[in-house]
Amino acid sequence: MPAIRPHAKPALVLAGALAMAGCSGSEAATQEYPTWHNTDVSTVSRTVTGGGVAMATSMKPDGTLEAVALDLDSGKKLWAAPTTMVGRLPGMGVPAPAIVETGGGRAVAASVDPFRKGRWHGRLVARDARTGARKWTRPVHSTFGPQQCGAFVCMSEHTALSAARVVVLDPATGEVRWKIPGIAEVQWSDASRVVFLRLARNPVLEAYELKTGKVVWQQRVERALGAGVDMSGGWAFGATGEDLVGYVAPYTNPRTKKVSAFGMFSLKLSDGTVNWMRPSVVRVYPSGSPGYAPVVRPVDQQGRYGGFARLDPGTGRVIGQIPAGQVPVSGWWLAFPSRMEKIGFLRHSGSGTTFDLVTGRELPIEEERGWSFCVTDPKPLALRGQSPGFYSVASLCEFDLAKGKRLPGSATPPGWFTGSHGGWRIWRDEKGGLHGVNDATITSPGMYG
Repeated sequence: MPAIRPHAKPALVLAGALAMAGCSGSEAATQEYPTWHNTDVSTVSRTVTGGGVAMATSMKPDGTLEAVALDLDSGKKLWAAPTTMVGRLPGMGVPAPAIVETGGGRAVAASVDPFRKGRWHGRLVARDARTGARKWTRPVHSTFGPQQCGAFVCMSEHTALSAARVVVLDPATGEVRWKIPGIAEVQWSDASRVVFLRLARNPVLEAYELKTGKVVWQQRVERALGAGVDMSGGWAFGATGEDLVGYVAPYTNPRTKKVSAFGMFSLKLSDGTVNWMRPSVVRVYPSGSPGYAPVVRPVDQQGRYGGFARLDPGTGRVIGQIPAGQVPVSGWWLAFPSRMEKIGFLRHSGSGTTFDLVTGRELPIEEERGWSFCVTDPKPLALRGQSPGFYSVASLCEFDLAKGKRLPGSATPPGWFTGSHGGWRIWRDEKGGLHGVNDATITSPGMYG
């Protein structure tokens, strides 16, 4: 799914986990877990894992990008290769490589390399994820980047042309297994199915059988959120059990000044049936995946924000809320604790406010801590040869809410932010370095998927 930077202004064209029983950052600090820290990278994308390898996109000092592979157990750099973006939109953020496990503990990594020849602006290159040995290539005109979809590599190609299409590729050979017209992004997949978000005038979620390309079900996004959906504001999806929870952000048309339909909804992965819908709410940042303890704010027809509500991802019901009258007027940033049972309003260098997110009761601020963005005014990346407006994925820092001060040290961010895969949690620090800890947290998506 797209790694949409929460602080960035989306492009004016089509753009673009909470583990409740997991170990929190404070708990992790009291136990001995396998950990590592790699300072030789300057990570700007989210991180993906597979076959014992962690991969991300890193920015070099000269403004170019490279795909970097690290040993998952040690954090040691295995290899790196130049990579680029050809046709990706700023509001979508810098993509990570795709990793597809191929059996026997091995995996294939796919990324777009710089390449200029005729009409081709890049080429998709598949490599052995551990050694970096090249396996096959495919020329690319324009693309949003490759994605893992079950046991295959999926990619929208020719995205800047009328002949745009999605191809499903064999990771071992690059052979096209099947394809569909138009532009689409993978939002969920397992061993047998993939769910695409078809990015069209009337966006549609579609499930396909991975082996055959047969359509399993289709569901229009407007069925849940109403007419006038425009994906230019950004989107995010997260699975919870047998359901897929989605969020579509509002977008103001610069010509008409009209705001598009927006909100959060859930549908069944089995048949695409809509479970629940919450139109006209915005997702808050920082926060976990939409599929895990989503926190939203309602917005009325005049554009006024209400309070904060925590939703049950299974039913969409409000299970805790903070009335609008209790929300501080201005000058705050959200901060959540490791288990997200409270909501804090951080005032830098001043005393904040905190509430119990279930009961709505204001709590004493003394001794309260919360995780918030380390930087509240991030600078765009100085990328060579790319459109301006790309940002790195955000980093979280822990704050003393009573004093508005950042706490010293480098505690492990909470699971709702980092997510977890196979027990490993990986996150980026402020300088772009990568950290990893294996604390046996159950597999779940984080803020960036």
